Amino acid sequence: MPKHQLDPNTWIDRYSDYLYNFTITRVNDREIAKDLVQDTFFASLKSMKNFKGEASERTWLVSILKRKIIDYYRKINSKKGKAEVRMDFKSDDDDEGNWLEERVADSQYKTAEETLINEELGEAIFDCLNKLPEKQATVFRMKTIEGLETETICNELNITASNLWVIVHRARIAMAECMEKNWFK
Repeated sequence: MPKHQLDPNTWIDRYSDYLYNFTITRVNDREIAKDLVQDTFFASLKSMKNFKGEASERTWLVSILKRKIIDYYRKINSKKGKAEVRMDFKSDDDDEGNWLEERVADSQYKTAEETLINEELGEAIFDCLNKLPEKQATVFRMKTIEGLETETICNELNITASNLWVIVHRARIAMAECMEKNWFK
């Protein structure tokens, strides 16, 4: 007998905020993030028969969402071929890029106030990312949020590894300052 069961009638209430926040940090576009979450719910409904009950409902939905995000990047990255987007939810060897997920509460246990705070945090991160210079935002998103390898980013953007780390360092400082002003006030 499966350990976990699916209840699609509760997915929107229980998981939509979490999945949206997971997605917005990876695509940096609100409408695309909403579309990807909606596509995830639709694909999940279609593939419910494949659910074995070994993973939790949320973990299963996140795995489908990850594939939707990868497909999105493959589609828009046709110039360079198919993008290899590494999106480990929790990596044993390197937690970089997972800082947002660690701070996003499981929507199953959220109060109305926590839901509002979560939405505001996502908005603050999105707004701060948009305030970065374009190259900084791109490098920060690719390295810290998407978790792409240094070599992949350097090849795609035609920059050196040391240049990448300087850009990432400056972006992190700018993001921290912006979040301090706009979120932690």
